Amino acid sequence: MTKEKFYVVWKGRKRGIFTSWKECSAQVNGYIDARYKAFESRELAEQAFRGRYEDYRAGNTRAAKLSRAGGDVPPQDSIAVDASCPGNPGPVEYRGMLIGKGREVFRQAPVKNGTNNIGEFLAIVHALIYLKERGLAWPVYSDSIQAIRWVKEKHCNTKIPRTEDTRAIFTLITRAEVWLRENTYASEVRKWKTDKWGESPADFNRK
Repeated sequence: MTKEKFYVVWKGRKRGIFTSWKECSAQVNGYIDARYKAFESRELAEQAFRGRYEDYRAGNTRAAKLSRAGGDVPPQDSIAVDASCPGNPGPVEYRGMLIGKGREVFRQAPVKNGTNNIGEFLAIVHALIYLKERGLAWPVYSDSIQAIRWVKEKHCNTKIPRTEDTRAIFTLITRAEVWLRENTYASEVRKWKTDKWGESPADFNRK
């Protein structure tokens, strides 16, 4: 059964709390500087709607929840990545979040004709580059087993055909594969444990 979510729109065509992504997307898609987020209960959504978007936009509440949970939780000094791809294949985007601070540190704008796994693969490599440039050996978390395998194999084994329409996405893939072949890194790539920790802090809240 799909888990019910409540979508808060602080800034969009219409403000309020919506009970489906379809309703929420109608308010925010194409709206410049839209501000919105999904919550797991109406109580949390109502509390958030009364507050400021800035207090929720970067996953701060989720990071705090993880830190209080104790036990088997991801380290605060780590990066979580996630991708979003409506249509799959479709326009794919990805981002990386610092788990401890709940802050977005990079985001790729949508690129046509991608898939979720391609986005996750590119996001992991982006995170590895980000950490290596800063001399950090923090772990990187992804919820895509396929993407993690591709990173280890240093090859994005997608079935998307190479055509003029997929030139842009394959340009990013090739750059990532070349970087993996030509560089070493100290960071460990790990599977995000959704069943224990909930959605990744980098999740786009569009399910």
